[in-house]
Amino acid sequence: MSQAVPAGAWDVTSTVVEFGVPGVPGFIRRMARGRSRAEHKELTAGYGLAALLAPDPKARCRIVDQQIAGGRYSQALTCPQKRGEPLSIARTGSYDAAGFVGRATVTGMTPKGPINIVLDQQARRAG
Repeated sequence: MSQAVPAGAWDVTSTVVEFGVPGVPGFIRRMARGRSRAEHKELTAGYGLAALLAPDPKARCRIVDQQIAGGRYSQALTCPQKRGEPLSIARTGSYDAAGFVGRATVTGMTPKGPINIVLDQQARRAG
């Protein structure tokens, strides 16, 4: 597949694999594992895979590095926190004409200690 993905509706789903956030009770961490968050994106003609990988504007994340070629992608982002240093997100995976499958790892420091969240992500045509 080229970097172009077909125009239309896409569902991007992130599923929690690991949830290490200091100060969060263990039962909530266990409840978070396996939970999914779906995002619906509408792409117009001419936009590539980068549009599906683009972070939610409300998060105010900034893409630091992005490589998309040969059926593989990698992306590094930095995202501000209300308090403390920005979080780092590393995303890697593969893509084809049907969408993408990959993993995102969120790391950083909170006032209570280090944060580590791992998400499995996928994008598929809606419908």
